Order: sequence, then C-alpha cells, then structure tokens
Amino acid sequence: MFNIEEFDIKLDTDYIGRNFIYSDEVDSTNSVLLSSKDFNQNGTVLLAEYQSKGRGRKNREWISNSGQNLTFSILLKGEVKDQKINLINLSTAVAVAQAIENLFQLDVELKWPNDVLVHKKKIAGILLESSSKANKISRVTVGIGINVNQPNFPGKFDIVPTSIRKEFHSIVSREKLLSEVLNNFEKLLDQLERSQKKILNQWRNRCKMIGERIKIVEEDKIRTGIFEDIDEHGFLLLKQADKIEKIHYGDVSLR
Repeated sequence: MFNIEEFDIKLDTDYIGRNFIYSDEVDSTNSVLLSSKDFNQNGTVLLAEYQSKGRGRKNREWISNSGQNLTFSILLKGEVKDQKINLINLSTAVAVAQAIENLFQLDVELKWPNDVLVHKKKIAGILLESSSKANKISRVTVGIGINVNQPNFPGKFDIVPTSIRKEFHSIVSREKLLSEVLNNFEKLLDQLERSQKKILNQWRNRCKMIGERIKIVEEDKIRTGIFEDIDEHGFLLLKQADKIEKIHYGDVSLR
C-alpha cells in the first residue's frame, strides 16, 4: 500500500504533485488526465497501482505488477510549443535518472528517445501525450513507469527489463522515490525556461550511444548511420556519409 503521508513529507515542490490523486486501478493514467474535465490543476499527479491499458510508445503494452512499481502521470497545462514537447521528454528522463542515482547510487544510462536503463536493461519508460485547442497544444500528460520492487519479468522483450530491487538488491521506498522524481522534475522544468542547454547536456552525459553506429527503425523504414548528437530541441542527428538527418521518432539500437 502506498503511504501518501510518507510521500507528502518528502515532496518539496511548489506545484508539481501538490494536487495528488491515488487510485487502485485506471485504464491509463495518461488517458485519464488528458481527457477528464475533473482534473484541471497544473502539476496534478495521478498514481495508479494498476493500469488495465498501460502503454508505452506506439501503443506497446506496459505490464506492471500492482503495488510494486510506480506508474503515474503529470498534467502540464498552458500553451506549449511543439518543439518543447521533446525537451520536456528529455527533462523527464533526466529527473528519473537523477532520482535513481541519488537514492541508490546506480549507474543510469539514457536511451533516445524515452528509455531509462541500468546495466543496459530497461528500468523506466516515459510517454508524453498532448491535446490541442485551436491548433495549439493546451494540455500535456507526462506518463512515467518505473520498475521499482518487481522481482521478475516473465515474457519476451525488445530490451530486457529490470527493477531497482533487482539492481539495488533490496526492496525500496516507492514514496521516497516518487517524491524525489517530482522534486527533480519541477527544478528541471524551471531550468528549461532559463536554459535548455543545461538540460540537453545533462541528457547527453548519460547517453552512451552518441558517437556509435546505430540502426533506427520506424514502422517499415530502417536507417543506419552514426549517432552524431541531439539538436537544440532534443531530436536525434544521424550522420550518413557526408549528410546529417534529423530524426523525430524511431527505435534505436546499436548496429
């Protein structure tokens, strides 16, 4: 059972998570916050112990044991420019990485566009979704799934999953981890308003694929080349011979 009092004591934010909703089960925390008229406060966080339709990128199913992990979404309201969405995505990954590093001293790697890895295994994933009014993004949900205390992961996966419990060799406090992630996230959002360069560098420093030969798969299209860098909006720059191509989406792997 999630202890809301323990979480609240550790929360040190002005608005992120100050409106906190806890639920035993929803279809998808992102869907609820994105579509419900009941939740309109900027920074609202919805944590669900179980998601019947939890998903990642490309509507891939996200399976998480009830009561062992963290599956939650953050609502951001207000006009958001298209190119800023990806910067929020990278900021979220950095916030999760910082929390895991600070609390458990694990070596965290970030994989473009939205994966958080430990020892090359997936420990967390991020999914941003948005809704628009008059062709302007007015509502963004930041969905985050972190494998915390789940002991095993039956099945086949593109990236082998792991959990903090498996890597840290101990059951850990979900309450403390969630508050740490939200504390970091608010600081990084504020930093993003002042200097996106710092955020980009913090992400770069944790990405081990930059400079490597990679393969990018998006639907039926396959590209190969060198992961040159990310641009000022966080999109991947792929070097092929003497040209650079900007990549907005795709599944990235080492060749």
